[in-house]
Amino acid sequence: MSPPRAEILQEYGPFDGTGRVNGVTHDGVHVWFADGDTVRALDPATGETSRALSVPSRAGTAFDGRYLFQLSDDVIRVVDPQTGEVLRTLPAPAGGSGLTWAEGSLWVGQYGECRILRLDPETGAILRTIVSDRFVTGVTWVQGALWHGIWDDAGSELRRIDAGTGEVLERLEMPPGTGVSGLEADGAERLYCGGGEGGKVRAVRRPKGPGAPKPASGE
Repeated sequence: MSPPRAEILQEYGPFDGTGRVNGVTHDGVHVWFADGDTVRALDPATGETSRALSVPSRAGTAFDGRYLFQLSDDVIRVVDPQTGEVLRTLPAPAGGSGLTWAEGSLWVGQYGECRILRLDPETGAILRTIVSDRFVTGVTWVQGALWHGIWDDAGSELRRIDAGTGEVLERLEMPPGTGVSGLEADGAERLYCGGGEGGKVRAVRRPKGPGAPKPASGE
């Protein structure tokens, strides 16, 4: 049986000077997205970009509440979002795709290896490995639930998985012609998806289920 279709709430871009969108993250106000050579801040209310930091950015992006983490090739750069200064670097596993921050760690998708790795954010050491049966693109945690994107010749999906076993618990199928490169949650109802070479960012409704906000009394 085919999974339910992802509901796209809003679409942003393409953006001037941006050929593709790789990683995405959310700082509580802005959606930051990586376009290969810069990391840009997008206002999701207006669709306008306000800042562009000159940082190699060919893969995932994360935010720990203070700093941006930008994956590109075999390096993760820690970046001050106010100044664009690279504060330090740490080694990244080969073939890294998505990147997110959760539970005091960095979580990296490995596209070709079909894995998600938990990394020590100080050393880059691998602390844990979760295996998928499809190519992994973006990754995110939201309210205790681990989600990741997949994108290959068979199509693109968003998946909620068991972080212990890798078991797929929920799937959303992206519409034809769209895919998921980077992935990040806003902590509420939206999952922000990078659109790869299409140069767009898409907001997808996150299902109300495990990892979704509990309804208010009487709802």
